[in-house]
Order: sequence, then structure tokens, then C-alpha cells
Amino acid sequence: MPLSTTIRLQPSGAEMPQVGFGTWKHNGQKASDAVYTGLKHGYRLLDCATDYGNEKECGIGLRRAIDEGVVRREDVWVVSKLWNTFHRREHVKLAIRKSLADWGVDYFDIYYMHFPISLAFVPIETRYPPGWYFDGKSEVRHDPVPLQETWRALEELVDEGLVRHLGVSNMNSGLLTDLLSYARIKPSVIQIEIHPYNAQVRAAEFARSQGLAVTAYSSFGPQGFRELNTPKSLRTPPLFTHPTITAIAAAHRCTPAQVILRWATQRGLAIIPKSDTVAQMEENMRSLEIVLTAEEMEAISGLDQGLRFNDPADDFEGCHIFT
Repeated sequence: MPLSTTIRLQPSGAEMPQVGFGTWKHNGQKASDAVYTGLKHGYRLLDCATDYGNEKECGIGLRRAIDEGVVRREDVWVVSKLWNTFHRREHVKLAIRKSLADWGVDYFDIYYMHFPISLAFVPIETRYPPGWYFDGKSEVRHDPVPLQETWRALEELVDEGLVRHLGVSNMNSGLLTDLLSYARIKPSVIQIEIHPYNAQVRAAEFARSQGLAVTAYSSFGPQGFRELNTPKSLRTPPLFTHPTITAIAAAHRCTPAQVILRWATQRGLAIIPKSDTVAQMEENMRSLEIVLTAEEMEAISGLDQGLRFNDPADDFEGCHIFT
């Protein structure tokens, strides 16, 4: 059984798995099989979102694992995210009930605000998931909904037992400070893009100083975005072949992926890498067994360029909000 560690969330004291299972870009039967196989190999946190368009398929994989006695529902952290088109108070519950139904569960262990960006509502019957474009093609239509309105609605989900912990994603420290000033139920986790090209040291330190755990996504930097042919990722050297990373991997007789993941977890961050094969699932989990030296940690952090690959303003013309 691979090594497993947890991160204690405030204020509940619940122990969140430090290594979760990412589901972004897992589609159809592949998503169902990946979730089922991940659970069989020890993963106990499934990170998903409305925008991924695969919640129903992921739920099928979870149900299969439960039915076969691989896990119990209470053993698994099921995670989803509120999409930008559902920020108005009357739409928040509509969104979570759809996600819960697709997953086939009664509650989410963590429910994130996916972006601090409010877009015009698109009815579920019109298009689901709605995506970034109001017309489904090219128009990004903003809707001036205060974050406080959305957060109040999210707090009601906790009151009703539909959510155990609230989280925020893609939120900078200024917006987080504002949210904490009025939040009755404070977020327990923040999920942000962190990898050696975007170390986010100050953001992570600030969040933890405010009692939030930090989950890093896109741990491999440009790798996941190369599949989408985004210009920034295609012109950025892959981390897997960076001399600093490969030299450290050789010294530890492990893979570059394991070095990158351990750099994050050794900083006390949670991670949610996507795995396509059993070998990758085991490799990612076993990264916890590596111990990097202080010099190696510093060398990896030295690759930081403040380079983000998940920036809506880069990829969606008309989205003028930088997070």
C-alpha cells in the first residue's frame, strides 16, 4: 500500500488526504475507469468540477468502488467546484444539486468557488456544462455579482448539510482578505496553480497564516496544457526534461514527476495530479517516500518565473479579469 499522509483542515480538524486524484480531462468511460482504479490503488480524494463535464462518469466509478466494497462513501473525499455562471444566489443551489445528482452523492466534502469571476447565467437545459462562452462560441459575458452574495449562498449549503468544507480556487490574496472579512463560514482550503515555474511562495504562506490549507493544481506546469495546444505551454520547456529536475531525479533514482510532486508536498501542500495508468497512479503516490535536501528544494524553487498557464485572459478573448 503506498504511503499516505493527510493535512488537517481548520476549523473542523478533519484530515484531508495530501495526495488526491485529479479528474480534469478524464472523459467518458475513461473517467469512470480512472476513478474506480484510483480508489482501488489507495486514493481517497477525488478532485472534480462542474466545468470538467465528467461528474456523472466519475460518479459511476465511485459507485462501482462502493458497490464492490473497495471503499465506503465516508472514506472518500468527493470534491467539486461552483462554475462561474452560477454565482447568483438563486443559481448556487441549482448548480450543486445538479453536481450532487451527477455524482450520486448526498454531500461534497469540499465545494470550491472555481474562479472569483461571475459570468452570465446559462440555463442547464440550454448547455451543460456552460463553459466560458455565453453563446457557446466566442462571447464572454460578465455578470456583476458581488462575491459576498455568492459566498452567503455557499454558506447556506453548509448549513443544509450539502457541503462539509468550503474552498476557494484561483483567488489572489487581496480577494481572499476581503472574503475573510465577512465570511461567517471561512474557507478551509485554497486551490491555486503551483509548480516550479510558478512557486507561489507568498500566496501559499499568506493563505496558511489565515488558517487555509493549500492545494496545488497543474503540478507539472505546461505539461497538461500542451494537450490543449495553448501557445504559452507550447513555447515553455517541459519540466520533465529540465536539467535541474532530471539531475535531482537521477540522484534519487526516481522520475522527474516524482521530484516535482515531492517538492510540493514537502512544502506542506496538497496535490491532485491526474493519472492515466496504474503505473502513474502508483508513481505519483510513492513520491511521498522521497526526501529532498534543502539545497534541492531551493534549486527547484529557483526555477520560479511567476509563469501561469491557467489564465482566462490568455485563452478567452473578452475575459478581462486577472486572478
